[in-house]
Amino acid sequence: MNPILKAAVWMLGAIASFSTMAVAGREVSFALDTFEIMLFRSAVGVIIVAFAAIAFGTWRQISREQFSLHFFRNIMHFIGQNLWFYAVTVIPLAQVFALEFTSPIWVILLSPLILGERITLVRAVAALMGFLGVLVVTRPDMAGVNVGVTMAASSAIFFAFTIIFTKRLTRTQSITCILFYLTVLQLGFGLVTAGYDGDIALPNTETLPWLVLIGVAGLLAHFCITNALAIAPATVVVPIDFVRLPVIAIIGMLVYGEALDLWVLLGAGIIFAGNYLNIWSETRGPTTLK
Repeated sequence: MNPILKAAVWMLGAIASFSTMAVAGREVSFALDTFEIMLFRSAVGVIIVAFAAIAFGTWRQISREQFSLHFFRNIMHFIGQNLWFYAVTVIPLAQVFALEFTSPIWVILLSPLILGERITLVRAVAALMGFLGVLVVTRPDMAGVNVGVTMAASSAIFFAFTIIFTKRLTRTQSITCILFYLTVLQLGFGLVTAGYDGDIALPNTETLPWLVLIGVAGLLAHFCITNALAIAPATVVVPIDFVRLPVIAIIGMLVYGEALDLWVLLGAGIIFAGNYLNIWSETRGPTTLK
């Protein structure tokens, strides 16, 4: 299979996982704050990664090389994920995802500086088409700006850095190593932030299944994204993730009765067109912007 198409398949797994995590995060928000959600999500992740590393014999791939990069990547992700979990509890899911999807603009702008990747004409057009689709869906105006919108928009910047540094790590680090530090470091971050006041709410029979689902889905999402970034440039992988917007819009409508209108369908069409253009071009050879 062509590497670009293979990366697209991995990203479909990430889309399903992130959508699942958004629903589960909203379902436990009545009992746990975002720091506690991240704490228990990471605890589930540590268990899964440990068992997988032992079962597949990849434990020795974990090393202290690039530790500072792992640490910085996970600080960025931890902040972004907390902002994201807060946003999914206070504004419509489609709006959260739409605002989050401004991160490809940051990735495209920062990847040449940090990763040394080239900006091609088609990559730039695909990202801009995706962003245009987001604007069509949300039709933003200052009257609609609130804390939830601000949190969702801010998370996009931190997620962009997360993607970029994940791409750097995939050059020298195994997926097992990346996921190990993802779960262990963020378990530590979660313990500190959730327990700074000496009061950590524990899971009960109602919240535990959702927390396990968040942990599994979160880890699976990162596994899929890491695999995608290992075989394709960040500026190719990220625009594919735009498909998540129409998916979560439909989920929000069916599960929570959130409005779904023709603007969402129109925006989704633009997003799909941008993704198709991006994948089609990369399988034929890109044209570099001069």
